[in-house]
Amino acid sequence: MQNARTRARRHGERETEEEDTTESTDECPECGGLVVADEEHGESVCMDCGLVVDEDDIDRGPEWRAFDSQEKDQKSRVGAPTTNTMHDKGLSTNIDWRDKDAYGNSLSSNQRQKMQRLRKWNERFRTRDAKERNLKQALGEIDRMASALGLPDNVRETASVIYRRALEEDLLPGRSIEGVSTSCVYAAARQAGVPRSLDEITDVSRVEKAEIARTYRYVIRELGLEVRPADPESYVPRFASSLGLSDESEHRARELLKTAKDKGVHSGKSPVGLAAAAVYAAALLTNEKTTQAKVSEVADISEVTIRNRYHELLEAEDTLPA
Repeated sequence: MQNARTRARRHGERETEEEDTTESTDECPECGGLVVADEEHGESVCMDCGLVVDEDDIDRGPEWRAFDSQEKDQKSRVGAPTTNTMHDKGLSTNIDWRDKDAYGNSLSSNQRQKMQRLRKWNERFRTRDAKERNLKQALGEIDRMASALGLPDNVRETASVIYRRALEEDLLPGRSIEGVSTSCVYAAARQAGVPRSLDEITDVSRVEKAEIARTYRYVIRELGLEVRPADPESYVPRFASSLGLSDESEHRARELLKTAKDKGVHSGKSPVGLAAAAVYAAALLTNEKTTQAKVSEVADISEVTIRNRYHELLEAEDTLPA
Protein backbone atom coordinates (compact mmCIF):
# COMPACT_ATOMS: atom_id res chain seq x y z
CA MET A 1 0.00 0.00 0.00
CA GLN A 2 2.86 2.33 0.84
CA ASN A 3 4.44 1.84 -2.61
CA ALA A 4 1.04 2.21 -4.33
CA ARG A 5 0.34 5.53 -2.62
CA THR A 6 3.86 6.75 -3.38
CA ARG A 7 3.49 5.87 -7.05
CA ALA A 8 0.09 7.58 -7.19
CA ARG A 9 1.47 10.73 -5.58
CA ARG A 10 4.45 10.79 -7.95
CA HIS A 11 2.15 10.18 -10.90
CA GLY A 12 0.07 13.22 -9.84
CA GLU A 13 3.19 15.39 -9.50
CA ARG A 14 4.46 14.36 -12.92
CA GLU A 15 2.16 16.80 -14.75
CA THR A 16 3.19 19.76 -12.56
CA GLU A 17 6.90 19.06 -13.15
CA GLU A 18 6.67 18.86 -16.93
CA GLU A 19 7.57 22.54 -17.37
CA ASP A 20 10.69 22.27 -15.16
CA THR A 21 12.02 19.00 -16.59
CA THR A 22 13.31 17.72 -19.89
CA GLU A 23 12.68 14.13 -20.88
CA SER A 24 15.61 11.83 -21.55
CA THR A 25 15.92 8.44 -23.23
CA ASP A 26 17.86 6.99 -20.27
CA GLU A 27 16.32 4.23 -18.21
CA CYS A 28 16.41 3.89 -14.45
CA PRO A 29 19.02 1.29 -13.35
CA GLU A 30 16.71 0.14 -10.53
CA CYS A 31 13.26 -0.20 -12.08
CA GLY A 32 13.80 0.56 -15.78
CA GLY A 33 11.53 3.59 -15.51
CA LEU A 34 11.79 6.90 -17.35
CA VAL A 35 14.60 9.22 -16.21
CA VAL A 36 14.09 12.97 -16.63
CA ALA A 37 16.33 15.96 -15.98
CA ASP A 38 15.12 18.21 -13.18
CA GLU A 39 16.68 21.50 -14.28
CA GLU A 40 15.49 23.39 -11.21
CA HIS A 41 17.47 21.15 -8.84
CA GLY A 42 20.19 20.06 -11.26
CA GLU A 43 19.35 16.35 -10.97
CA SER A 44 18.34 13.40 -13.14
CA VAL A 45 15.46 11.57 -11.45
CA CYS A 46 13.45 8.43 -12.21
CA MET A 47 9.77 9.35 -12.61
CA ASP A 48 8.62 5.93 -11.31
CA CYS A 49 10.71 5.05 -8.25
CA GLY A 50 12.16 8.51 -7.49
CA LEU A 51 15.79 7.38 -7.65
CA VAL A 52 18.26 10.22 -8.17
CA VAL A 53 20.37 8.86 -11.02
CA ASP A 54 22.66 11.89 -11.38
CA GLU A 55 23.13 15.20 -9.57
CA ASP A 56 25.03 18.50 -9.91
CA ASP A 57 24.10 18.75 -13.59
CA ILE A 58 25.33 21.80 -15.50
CA ASP A 59 22.62 24.43 -15.78
CA ARG A 60 22.72 25.61 -19.39
CA GLY A 61 19.86 28.06 -18.97
CA PRO A 62 20.06 31.83 -18.37
CA GLU A 63 21.27 33.16 -15.02
CA TRP A 64 18.25 35.48 -14.76
CA ARG A 65 14.67 34.68 -13.78
CA ALA A 66 11.54 35.62 -15.69
CA PHE A 67 8.01 35.38 -14.33
CA ASP A 68 6.03 35.85 -17.54
CA SER A 69 6.53 35.51 -21.27
CA GLN A 70 6.96 39.25 -21.83
CA GLU A 71 9.75 39.50 -19.24
CA LYS A 72 11.39 36.42 -20.73
CA ASP A 73 11.46 38.02 -24.18
CA GLN A 74 12.90 41.25 -22.79
CA LYS A 75 15.72 39.47 -20.97
CA SER A 76 16.60 37.14 -23.81
CA ARG A 77 20.13 37.68 -25.06
CA VAL A 78 20.02 35.76 -28.30
CA GLY A 79 22.17 37.54 -30.86
CA ALA A 80 23.78 40.95 -30.71
CA PRO A 81 22.02 43.73 -28.79
CA THR A 82 19.97 46.15 -30.84
CA THR A 83 20.96 49.80 -30.97
CA ASN A 84 19.22 52.95 -32.17
CA THR A 85 22.50 54.33 -33.50
CA MET A 86 22.12 52.19 -36.64
CA HIS A 87 19.28 52.68 -39.10
CA ASP A 88 18.38 48.97 -39.03
CA LYS A 89 19.13 48.72 -35.27
CA GLY A 90 22.04 46.40 -36.03
CA LEU A 91 19.85 43.50 -37.13
CA SER A 92 21.23 43.15 -40.66
CA THR A 93 24.39 41.42 -41.89
CA ASN A 94 27.52 43.21 -43.04
CA ILE A 95 29.89 41.76 -45.60
CA ASP A 96 33.46 42.57 -44.62
CA TRP A 97 35.31 44.90 -47.00
CA ARG A 98 38.52 42.88 -46.63
CA ASP A 99 38.65 40.23 -49.37
CA LYS A 100 39.78 37.41 -47.09
CA ASP A 101 38.25 34.16 -45.92
CA ALA A 102 37.79 32.90 -42.36
CA TYR A 103 41.43 31.78 -42.22
CA GLY A 104 42.83 35.13 -43.34
CA ASN A 105 43.68 33.93 -46.84
CA SER A 106 43.10 36.26 -49.80
CA LEU A 107 40.18 35.45 -52.08
CA SER A 108 40.62 34.62 -55.72
CA SER A 109 39.71 37.10 -58.44
CA ASN A 110 36.33 35.47 -59.13
CA GLN A 111 35.48 35.36 -55.44
CA ARG A 112 36.40 39.03 -54.99
CA GLN A 113 34.09 40.01 -57.83
CA LYS A 114 31.33 37.91 -56.30
CA MET A 115 31.80 39.54 -52.88
CA GLN A 116 31.70 42.99 -54.48
CA ARG A 117 28.37 42.21 -56.13
CA LEU A 118 27.02 40.82 -52.87
CA ARG A 119 28.08 43.95 -50.99
CA LYS A 120 26.34 46.13 -53.55
CA TRP A 121 23.07 44.22 -53.36
CA ASN A 122 23.27 43.92 -49.59
CA GLU A 123 23.63 47.69 -49.32
CA ARG A 124 20.65 48.22 -51.62
CA PHE A 125 18.46 45.88 -49.56
CA ARG A 126 19.50 47.56 -46.29
CA THR A 127 18.29 50.95 -47.54
CA ARG A 128 15.27 50.09 -49.65
CA ASP A 129 13.39 53.38 -49.35
CA ALA A 130 14.09 57.09 -48.92
CA LYS A 131 13.30 57.04 -45.20
CA GLU A 132 15.94 54.41 -44.48
CA ARG A 133 18.51 56.24 -46.59
CA ASN A 134 17.71 59.46 -44.73
CA LEU A 135 18.07 57.70 -41.38
CA LYS A 136 21.34 56.05 -42.35
CA GLN A 137 22.89 59.35 -43.40
CA ALA A 138 21.68 61.18 -40.28
CA LEU A 139 22.85 58.50 -37.83
CA GLY A 140 26.23 58.49 -39.53
CA GLU A 141 26.43 62.26 -39.00
CA ILE A 142 25.43 61.88 -35.34
CA ASP A 143 28.11 59.25 -34.76
CA ARG A 144 30.75 61.38 -36.48
CA MET A 145 29.96 64.52 -34.49
CA ALA A 146 29.67 62.65 -31.19
CA SER A 147 33.10 61.10 -31.77
CA ALA A 148 34.63 64.48 -32.60
CA LEU A 149 33.13 65.99 -29.44
CA GLY A 150 34.11 63.06 -27.22
CA LEU A 151 30.53 62.32 -26.17
CA PRO A 152 29.67 58.99 -24.48
CA ASP A 153 27.56 56.23 -26.02
CA ASN A 154 24.41 57.13 -24.07
CA VAL A 155 24.41 60.58 -25.70
CA ARG A 156 24.68 59.01 -29.18
CA GLU A 157 21.79 56.68 -28.34
CA THR A 158 19.63 59.56 -27.09
CA ALA A 159 20.44 61.71 -30.12
CA SER A 160 19.50 58.82 -32.42
CA VAL A 161 16.17 58.36 -30.63
CA ILE A 162 15.41 62.09 -30.92
CA TYR A 163 16.15 62.03 -34.66
CA ARG A 164 13.94 58.96 -35.15
CA ARG A 165 11.09 60.78 -33.41
CA ALA A 166 11.61 63.85 -35.61
CA LEU A 167 11.54 61.63 -38.69
CA GLU A 168 8.39 59.82 -37.58
CA GLU A 169 6.58 63.08 -36.82
CA ASP A 170 7.53 64.50 -40.22
CA LEU A 171 9.61 67.42 -38.95
CA LEU A 172 12.30 67.19 -41.64
CA PRO A 173 10.64 68.71 -44.74
CA GLY A 174 12.22 72.10 -45.39
CA ARG A 175 15.23 71.36 -43.18
CA SER A 176 18.58 69.75 -43.90
CA ILE A 177 19.51 66.33 -42.54
CA GLU A 178 22.75 67.78 -41.16
CA GLY A 179 20.92 70.59 -39.37
CA VAL A 180 18.42 68.30 -37.63
CA SER A 181 21.05 65.70 -36.70
CA THR A 182 23.30 68.43 -35.24
CA SER A 183 20.45 69.84 -33.16
CA CYS A 184 19.72 66.31 -31.89
CA VAL A 185 23.33 65.92 -30.71
CA TYR A 186 23.17 69.34 -29.03
CA ALA A 187 19.91 68.47 -27.22
CA ALA A 188 21.07 64.97 -26.20
CA ALA A 189 24.32 66.30 -24.72
CA ARG A 190 22.43 68.86 -22.63
CA GLN A 191 19.92 66.26 -21.45
CA ALA A 192 22.75 63.93 -20.36
CA GLY A 193 24.50 66.64 -18.35
CA VAL A 194 27.58 66.75 -20.60
CA PRO A 195 26.75 69.88 -22.62
CA ARG A 196 28.82 71.30 -25.43
CA SER A 197 28.69 74.96 -26.39
CA LEU A 198 27.01 76.00 -29.61
CA ASP A 199 30.39 77.09 -30.96
CA GLU A 200 31.88 73.65 -30.26
CA ILE A 201 28.92 72.01 -31.99
CA THR A 202 29.31 74.36 -34.98
CA ASP A 203 33.01 73.47 -35.31
CA VAL A 204 32.20 69.80 -36.01
CA SER A 205 28.98 70.39 -37.95
CA ARG A 206 28.50 70.99 -41.66
CA VAL A 207 25.90 73.72 -41.18
CA GLU A 208 26.00 77.29 -39.93
CA LYS A 209 25.52 78.30 -36.29
CA ALA A 210 22.31 80.21 -36.98
CA GLU A 211 20.70 77.19 -38.66
CA ILE A 212 21.69 74.90 -35.78
CA ALA A 213 20.14 77.26 -33.20
CA ARG A 214 16.98 77.70 -35.25
CA THR A 215 16.54 73.97 -35.88
CA TYR A 216 17.31 73.13 -32.26
CA ARG A 217 14.54 75.43 -30.99
CA TYR A 218 12.12 73.96 -33.53
CA VAL A 219 12.90 70.33 -32.65
CA ILE A 220 12.62 70.70 -28.86
CA ARG A 221 9.40 72.69 -29.25
CA GLU A 222 7.70 70.24 -31.62
CA LEU A 223 8.82 67.11 -29.74
CA GLY A 224 8.18 68.61 -26.31
CA LEU A 225 11.68 67.82 -25.06
CA GLU A 226 12.55 68.90 -21.53
CA VAL A 227 15.97 70.50 -21.79
CA ARG A 228 17.10 72.54 -18.82
CA PRO A 229 19.39 75.54 -19.23
CA ALA A 230 23.03 74.52 -19.20
CA ASP A 231 24.68 74.73 -15.78
CA PRO A 232 28.06 76.54 -15.86
CA GLU A 233 29.42 74.01 -13.35
CA SER A 234 28.98 71.18 -15.85
CA TYR A 235 31.69 72.73 -18.06
CA VAL A 236 34.25 73.15 -15.25
CA PRO A 237 35.66 69.56 -15.09
CA ARG A 238 36.34 69.48 -18.84
CA PHE A 239 38.00 72.91 -18.91
CA ALA A 240 40.10 72.19 -15.82
CA SER A 241 41.21 68.83 -17.21
CA SER A 242 42.19 70.31 -20.58
CA LEU A 243 44.25 73.01 -18.80
CA GLY A 244 45.90 70.51 -16.46
CA LEU A 245 44.62 72.22 -13.29
CA SER A 246 44.43 70.56 -9.90
CA ASP A 247 41.34 69.37 -8.03
CA GLU A 248 41.75 72.35 -5.72
CA SER A 249 41.35 74.77 -8.63
CA GLU A 250 38.33 72.90 -9.91
CA HIS A 251 36.72 73.01 -6.47
CA ARG A 252 37.48 76.73 -6.17
CA ALA A 253 35.91 77.38 -9.57
CA ARG A 254 32.73 75.62 -8.45
CA GLU A 255 32.62 77.79 -5.33
CA LEU A 256 32.92 80.94 -7.44
CA LEU A 257 30.03 79.83 -9.64
CA LYS A 258 27.84 78.95 -6.66
CA THR A 259 28.47 82.40 -5.23
CA ALA A 260 27.60 83.96 -8.59
CA LYS A 261 24.30 82.04 -8.63
CA ASP A 262 23.45 83.18 -5.12
CA LYS A 263 24.10 86.78 -6.14
CA GLY A 264 22.22 86.44 -9.43
CA VAL A 265 25.29 87.30 -11.50
CA HIS A 266 24.73 84.32 -13.82
CA SER A 267 21.37 85.61 -15.08
CA GLY A 268 21.51 86.40 -18.80
CA LYS A 269 25.15 85.34 -19.09
CA SER A 270 26.59 82.61 -21.26
CA PRO A 271 27.25 79.51 -19.11
CA VAL A 272 30.40 78.77 -21.12
CA GLY A 273 31.76 82.26 -20.48
CA LEU A 274 31.04 82.03 -16.76
CA ALA A 275 32.67 78.60 -16.52
CA ALA A 276 35.77 79.75 -18.41
CA ALA A 277 36.11 82.87 -16.22
CA ALA A 278 35.63 80.81 -13.05
CA VAL A 279 38.35 78.37 -14.10
CA TYR A 280 40.72 81.24 -14.91
CA ALA A 281 39.99 83.02 -11.61
CA ALA A 282 40.34 79.79 -9.61
CA ALA A 283 43.74 79.11 -11.19
CA LEU A 284 44.98 82.54 -10.15
CA LEU A 285 43.57 82.19 -6.63
CA THR A 286 45.30 78.82 -6.14
CA ASN A 287 48.60 80.06 -7.63
CA GLU A 288 48.46 77.84 -10.70
CA LYS A 289 49.84 79.22 -13.91
CA THR A 290 47.49 79.70 -16.84
CA THR A 291 46.61 82.51 -19.22
CA GLN A 292 43.45 83.96 -20.66
CA ALA A 293 44.62 82.86 -24.10
CA LYS A 294 44.84 79.19 -23.01
CA VAL A 295 41.44 79.32 -21.35
CA SER A 296 40.01 81.04 -24.42
CA GLU A 297 41.34 78.30 -26.68
CA VAL A 298 40.01 75.48 -24.50
CA ALA A 299 36.57 77.03 -23.96
CA ASP A 300 36.31 78.38 -27.52
CA ILE A 301 35.30 81.83 -26.27
CA SER A 302 36.87 85.28 -26.59
CA GLU A 303 39.34 86.67 -24.07
CA VAL A 304 37.19 89.80 -23.72
CA THR A 305 34.29 87.68 -22.42
CA ILE A 306 36.60 85.93 -19.97
CA ARG A 307 37.89 89.25 -18.61
CA ASN A 308 34.38 90.68 -18.19
CA ARG A 309 33.01 87.60 -16.43
CA TYR A 310 36.19 87.31 -14.36
CA HIS A 311 35.70 90.73 -12.80
CA GLU A 312 32.01 90.04 -12.16
CA LEU A 313 32.81 86.79 -10.36
CA LEU A 314 35.42 88.41 -8.14
CA GLU A 315 33.07 91.29 -7.30
CA ALA A 316 30.39 88.81 -6.27
CA GLU A 317 32.96 87.01 -4.12
CA ASP A 318 34.01 90.28 -2.42
CA THR A 319 30.44 91.17 -1.48
CA LEU A 320 30.07 88.06 0.69
CA PRO A 321 29.78 88.83 4.42
CA ALA A 322 32.96 88.16 6.38
